[in-house]
Amino acid sequence: MMDSHRARKRFGQNFLHDRVIIDAIIRRFNPRPGQLVVEIGPGLGALTAPLLERLPQLYVVELDRDLIARLRQRFDERLVIYEADALRFDFASLADEKQKLRVIGNLPYNISTPLLFHLLEQADAISDMTFMLQKEVVQRMQARPGSKAYGRLSVMLQSRCMIEKVLDVGPGAFQPAPKVESAVVQLTPLATAPDPVCSDPCFGRLVAACFAQRRKTLRNNLRNRLTAEQIEATGIDPARRAETLSLVEFVELARIYCR
Repeated sequence: MMDSHRARKRFGQNFLHDRVIIDAIIRRFNPRPGQLVVEIGPGLGALTAPLLERLPQLYVVELDRDLIARLRQRFDERLVIYEADALRFDFASLADEKQKLRVIGNLPYNISTPLLFHLLEQADAISDMTFMLQKEVVQRMQARPGSKAYGRLSVMLQSRCMIEKVLDVGPGAFQPAPKVESAVVQLTPLATAPDPVCSDPCFGRLVAACFAQRRKTLRNNLRNRLTAEQIEATGIDPARRAETLSLVEFVELARIYCR
């Protein structure tokens, strides 16, 4: 089946086929009957098939109509397919008052960062997420202050989730093989944010403003909203750059920025 479908670059398609990696992902995800599970980008069904072996029902979000037709031909009505762009899909609508969603997927690398931000906006409806991503993205997710990889994605995800890299995956696990290394990561939304301001949309706007131009200081990036004196009042030097700030320091800035 894999040979009969040409991967589409515009959809960022690289189909996972390594049985050892697939089994490791499913084992770590550990799906159980009764859970609400949604898979993003099921592709040719590498994860879909073993998920349906363990679940009475599975939701999937797929944009490629050719792949949707193949999925409908291969699986029965227990697979509920949403033909949609994951970047615009309302994942929270699948959850209910009693149970949150579990999300899994081999994410298209060309949209992985905006998709992570989109899912973060719906984190209250999600219990955990397990994704195959470009290894460089996972490094950015886990990066610490002062490193080159540390940025907006690091701060926003760390403010709302526990992040754990599960395993590294080489290009040979995919068809066609990508030109980058990959990794599987698990994200667990925190029951309680480090500070209430982290859940405020204004916090995201502050972080984005701080990293708007990485080489510029906080004084310059925030000059249209905070004065140097206001920044100093938090105990932070306005001559510092955003990449040097800890999550706690972003929270302190947000308390002023979001008034």
